[in-house]
Amino acid sequence: MKPNEFKGKTALIVGGTSGMGKATAQLLSSLGANVIVASKRKESVAETVTSLLTNTGDNFVKGLIVDLAEPVSVERFIDDLRGEGKIDYLVNASGIFRPKPFLNTTPEEYLALLNINQGFYFITQAVAKIMKNNGGGAIVNIGSYWADNVVKGMPTSAYSMAKSGLHSFTKHLAVELAPDQIRVNAIAPGLIETNVLNDVVGLDKVEETYNSFTGLNPTGRNGKAEEAASAIKYLLSEESSWVTGVILSVDGGMATGRG
Repeated sequence: MKPNEFKGKTALIVGGTSGMGKATAQLLSSLGANVIVASKRKESVAETVTSLLTNTGDNFVKGLIVDLAEPVSVERFIDDLRGEGKIDYLVNASGIFRPKPFLNTTPEEYLALLNINQGFYFITQAVAKIMKNNGGGAIVNIGSYWADNVVKGMPTSAYSMAKSGLHSFTKHLAVELAPDQIRVNAIAPGLIETNVLNDVVGLDKVEETYNSFTGLNPTGRNGKAEEAASAIKYLLSEESSWVTGVILSVDGGMATGRG
């Protein structure tokens, strides 16, 4: 990575208040990037902005509100983005993980997952127009190991359908936006320890649940949000200047062969 490559650049991280998105916001801010974090909860946005400001230098930190599942909220958010002079990086990091058997999944649960992609679609469109007008940029989507793989005992058909769509979206945009000097890639995380299971299994069982998964990883451990953030940083940086349309596995080798 070139020295001070991120200094003075602006990164928008949708879903930047928790998990891999927050870790990415922290990393890019520490490298001198201006960071805009967006999420639907005002409290989490305010907390994240405050925490980032404690470690920032001359770069700015801003928080915006958006509910990806609500078209009106997305439209309002896009209007806010038009006021930004330049956005160099976009990370689409929002997501929910709700394993549930196919035969028991309700329309509401299905739409909760699929509507996120609609929000990503039109926010990315708006940001890509800004990038095009400013000579280019880089986009990273957070996909999933489960987009292309199945783990028995962990039914994720609706979630996997949504993430498969995000992987396909990544490849299509990489080709369409290449003439505008916009690179588009994704990471496919495996078992990354974040707060995503808090509501699924309960706070008292999160550690036990994650520990039960370590045997699935050839490396014998689960990943950390900071490790996913490092992969995202690489795909945003000039070190990957000839990399576009890639779905990068960040899964401790699970996609190659489970332990």
